[in-house]
Amino acid sequence: MIDLNELKQIIGKNIIDLRKKMGLTQAELAEKINYSDKAVSKWECGDAVPDIAVLKRLAEILNVTVDYLLQEEHEQKPVHETNKTIKRNQRIITALSVSLVWLISTLIFIVLGYTVPNISWHWLLFVYSCPVSLIVLLVFNSIWGRPRSNFAIITALVWLIIASIYLTFLDLNLWMIFLIGIPSQIIIVLWSGIKKLR
Repeated sequence: MIDLNELKQIIGKNIIDLRKKMGLTQAELAEKINYSDKAVSKWECGDAVPDIAVLKRLAEILNVTVDYLLQEEHEQKPVHETNKTIKRNQRIITALSVSLVWLISTLIFIVLGYTVPNISWHWLLFVYSCPVSLIVLLVFNSIWGRPRSNFAIITALVWLIIASIYLTFLDLNLWMIFLIGIPSQIIIVLWSGIKKLR
């Protein structure tokens, strides 16, 4: 019969092994389950045990069963479609989606160039493709569960939208529109500083 302290050590060792195999840091794993990296560290050191709901979530993230996390000896290694392959596929899907934005912009640019040859603003299609690309990137980044880089994406998105508006109305010399970026940037920084408490 395994006592509680021994069980804590087994769970901790299994979490460490699986986390490292998936190439995750304690902070990245903690982020996926909305806990602090200190909690993950305590579990891995055997100082604490995650509750049942968290164990279930950990098992899902680490691609194993809850039983696997509780067992010292494993008949077989966990079935991993390696995390590298998953991440690679996610990057390819994201890149394809962003490329699609640029393909559509290019097609519209060509069609407008042939159908309305006197149009002078169709180059703005490529300007607006930049923020649209970042929106696509932001969506996929959130879907794949990587909110850390959202800060950089949102920052770039705000400044690109402002720059796009400025370029759209270039004749009006709306340089003061860039002042909107300053409080926007402060809001983004403050918003990114909000931590989920557990």
